[in-house]
Amino acid sequence: MLEQILCIDDDPITLMLCKKVISKSSFSKEIITAQNGEEALHHFNTLKYNKNKASKPELIFLDLNMPVMGGWEFLDHFTSSDYTEFNSARVIVLSSTIDPDDLAKAKKYPIIIDFLSKPITQPMLEYLKKKMDL
Repeated sequence: MLEQILCIDDDPITLMLCKKVISKSSFSKEIITAQNGEEALHHFNTLKYNKNKASKPELIFLDLNMPVMGGWEFLDHFTSSDYTEFNSARVIVLSSTIDPDDLAKAKKYPIIIDFLSKPITQPMLEYLKKKMDL
């Protein structure tokens, strides 16, 4: 079981579903959410400057198409030298469309371990448990 997961999606229903499915499957002890990439980066910046060193997300479920800051822009920032202390986190792209161009682009980010179609499901989490040796 993971300690903490971060779900980044602009749809509150998707976030609620993520929390429910993850909690039910005992996949992670804690689930935090952000509604766009900027909000997620703010969370990491807070962790960076927080003296008591709160736990860091081990896995990020990331939507690509969001207002304010989308998934690709988030990844560009998150994989920069500013966030190297969080590089142990892995990313699962959760998208409503599986565009071949997006799949190809995802391969350029070593931090992305999978590209899955929304919504998150129990079998999907079982698959990820096996893939991540949890």
